[in-house]
Amino acid sequence: MISIQSEITIDRPIRCCFDAARDLDLHTRTVWKHTHEKVISSPGGIDGQLIGYGEMVTFEATHFLVRQQLTSKVVAFEPPYMFTDQMQQGAFHRMTHIHEFEVLGPSSTRLRDTLYFEAPYGWVGRLAKRFILQSYMKNFLEYRNKQLKKMLES
Repeated sequence: MISIQSEITIDRPIRCCFDAARDLDLHTRTVWKHTHEKVISSPGGIDGQLIGYGEMVTFEATHFLVRQQLTSKVVAFEPPYMFTDQMQQGAFHRMTHIHEFEVLGPSSTRLRDTLYFEAPYGWVGRLAKRFILQSYMKNFLEYRNKQLKKMLES
């Protein structure tokens, strides 16, 4: 299993960062534009939902020229410090994403993402994850976090 970690400091209070990270509408606006990511199913419908414990969301996006869906469920939830979502259905064999938030000051928060994943397709998937997926997923997380920081701090 591959583990990727990304950290960023955001000059906003922890609760603001925690809520922004679980805002489904904001998520689709902070990922790479070329993926055309959208929410196709969520607990409160598709409009502006803050996902919470036990809730599931299905995203649709294009990665590696393939349109695909990924359904995740929030399996751990400790506001405003942490939540974890786990893939229920999707292209990966297994995937878990831990979002952690740490107070650095009255209006400064460290956001740490840890992503664990296992690629499908046996030995072909193992090669892909080592040489392609690992850097692709790290770049995806880092881009999203930079966009989130930009939106929250503006």
